Amino acid sequence: MNINHTNGFNSNGLNSNGLNGNGHHAVAYTLNGTHGTAAPTLTPPAQETLSPRRYYDTDFVVTEAYRASLPDLQNGPASLIQGSAVAIQQVGIHNFRLPLRYASRDGQPMTLETSVTGTVSLEAHKKGINMSRVMRTFYEYKDELFDLDLLDAILQDYRRSLGSLEAYLILRFNYPILNESLRSGLFGYQYYQVALEARMDRYGAVRKLIHFDFVYSSTCPCSYELSQHAILERGIAAVPHSQRSVARVSVELNDFLWIEDLRDLCLDALKTETQVMVKREDEQAFAELNAAYLKFVEDAVRLLHEKLDPDPRIKDFKIVASHQESLHSHDAVSVLVKGIPGGFTPEVDPSVFATLIHR
Repeated sequence: MNINHTNGFNSNGLNSNGLNGNGHHAVAYTLNGTHGTAAPTLTPPAQETLSPRRYYDTDFVVTEAYRASLPDLQNGPASLIQGSAVAIQQVGIHNFRLPLRYASRDGQPMTLETSVTGTVSLEAHKKGINMSRVMRTFYEYKDELFDLDLLDAILQDYRRSLGSLEAYLILRFNYPILNESLRSGLFGYQYYQVALEARMDRYGAVRKLIHFDFVYSSTCPCSYELSQHAILERGIAAVPHSQRSVARVSVELNDFLWIEDLRDLCLDALKTETQVMVKREDEQAFAELNAAYLKFVEDAVRLLHEKLDPDPRIKDFKIVASHQESLHSHDAVSVLVKGIPGGFTPEVDPSVFATLIHR
């Protein structure tokens, strides 16, 4: 025997809208059993719920009172922490992008698409940070002319707005410099991968760094000598192997240094920068240039050291070089630091060398 307890509308106890007489979804009690059963069982109804409307209200206005009522788990009590209640060195946002204006050596500002990483420290008793403040604080400076000195002010605001002891900021962009060809007199833009990095500790001290990638050609001295041997001893043509190579130069500054100045130091050290505009006379010149400045990867980092070390604007530096071999199926790599106390260390992240492959 099945008995439906309803409000007397249709056979299902519902009106035409599927609601009961109270305007809610009907609740049905069902007595299970058949005619003549001595002990029927009563199935309790499921808890009544109201389904939210699937509707976006374009007229809804957020008031201060409504905003104050919104949950804010990240600023909740320490009891909400999952896992160990320990301090976190860095937490924030990676790769939010926007166009920023940068000062250049020739006095003409450039607007460049920039990838920003902003992070802060988090104390052990705090659940988390409001991530949106990392972006909102940075956006207050979006119309400024950017250089390393401006990052100090942004880091101070990060610490204040997020209530953190330490703050970190990295800006990554491709910086164009107009380069002249070797002999044809043509000009073309070379783009350099650059990162500006700033770190502010709990005492307000700031460490500012420039990371700069310089792409060049390296011709193997050993391969050159072997090629010459084949030519001179056997009259057989032979060509030494050369390859695209990358040196990532990271510097901490004592004084202001233009990105163009850092590029000039690298060019003066290595000579064989890859070219932009090339005609036949330029290609021949590049072959001569590579023969004149043969280099192993060990030579490359030492040549850079020779130019960077005496420059009074540069406090400390680290050089990571990769020669992406055309002879071998592996790369030749080298790391060299200036070696000052508390400065750069020769350790590198395992993924660093993979990031030196430029397309």
